Amino acid sequence: MPIFDFLSGQFIDVIHWTDDSRDTMVWRFEREGHEIKYGAKLTVREGQAAVFVHEGQLADVFTPGLYLLETNNMPVMTSLQHWDHGFRSPFKSEIYFVATTRFTDLKWGTRNPIMLRDPEFGPTRLRAFGTYAVRVADPARFMAEIVGTDGEFTMDEISTQIRNVIVQAFSRIIAGSNIPVLDMAANTRDLGRLVAGDITAVVAEYGLEIPEFYIENISLPPAVEEALDKRTSMGIAGDLDRFARYSTAEAMTAAARTPSGGGGIGAGLGMGMGMAMAQQIAGQGPWGARPETAPPPPPPPVEHVWHIAENGQTHGPYSRANLGRMTREGTLTRETHVWTPGQDGWKRAGEVTELAQLFTVLPPPPPPGA
Repeated sequence: MPIFDFLSGQFIDVIHWTDDSRDTMVWRFEREGHEIKYGAKLTVREGQAAVFVHEGQLADVFTPGLYLLETNNMPVMTSLQHWDHGFRSPFKSEIYFVATTRFTDLKWGTRNPIMLRDPEFGPTRLRAFGTYAVRVADPARFMAEIVGTDGEFTMDEISTQIRNVIVQAFSRIIAGSNIPVLDMAANTRDLGRLVAGDITAVVAEYGLEIPEFYIENISLPPAVEEALDKRTSMGIAGDLDRFARYSTAEAMTAAARTPSGGGGIGAGLGMGMGMAMAQQIAGQGPWGARPETAPPPPPPPVEHVWHIAENGQTHGPYSRANLGRMTREGTLTRETHVWTPGQDGWKRAGEVTELAQLFTVLPPPPPPGA
């Protein structure tokens, strides 16, 4: 083998990157003097991209595959500088491997409460947190906008900026959604889609995308949650008197279980509370006695008005007192047809219970010769 061929083979590089850190986004291939031999082999695995930077200028981006670094497959770099076809003329470039896989289970959350105006509770504050995933969609833009010359760029270096973008978008969307606080848990999916759509354009300027975004929890301040718990407890208790009796019975049971050192006090307290409880239930003692109030009187009966039909004509309306006077005068008999609102058609006066009494209270005819 000629010495020239032997030396050429010794100087050919094999360029590749394997990483098991799970948080490295960009790694620079370290080569002494950044000298890459002409004809070197470049291996780009799935989930990676290789970015060439030549003399401070971004030259080429290689997607997954196996490449032989020659001028015929690197047109951009060929236009930057002509290369000789010999091992004695290496080109000086930096090669950055960019991870294009998803970085998952990243956390976000509101550091300070978000102020909003709730339609039910009025002005209130909310906190929220969740997870998201991020991936490099445009390696060239990501290198130019974020990484620069960092030889090993990790997710931690960009996560804070992304969290700030997420919290800003979430605050704006949640404040303008007009969704009641009590209904937000049922709308976290829709809210998550809105936030993800809002931050897409912002992170795209960094060469990134957010393929997954989740809102895991939206919570109220502790004071508001405590008030809601009390409100819920009152709703469950229903009858407050029964709830008070139940609470007293529970306290009595707890007092009776007091250890022997305080057994006398606990037993005495339990007996006293038990007696008071019994008096309250029976309504006999001053502690539980409640004044009995008389039931309210029933509503007065509805006064009906009546119409009379005679000789094809109707007269009225007449009150019951008017009809009683007409009965005494003989102008109203049992056969007279009457009607009142709510009655099903005309009926004879003697068939209506309310009017039949008018005819039974009439005095009998006077005795003969009286």
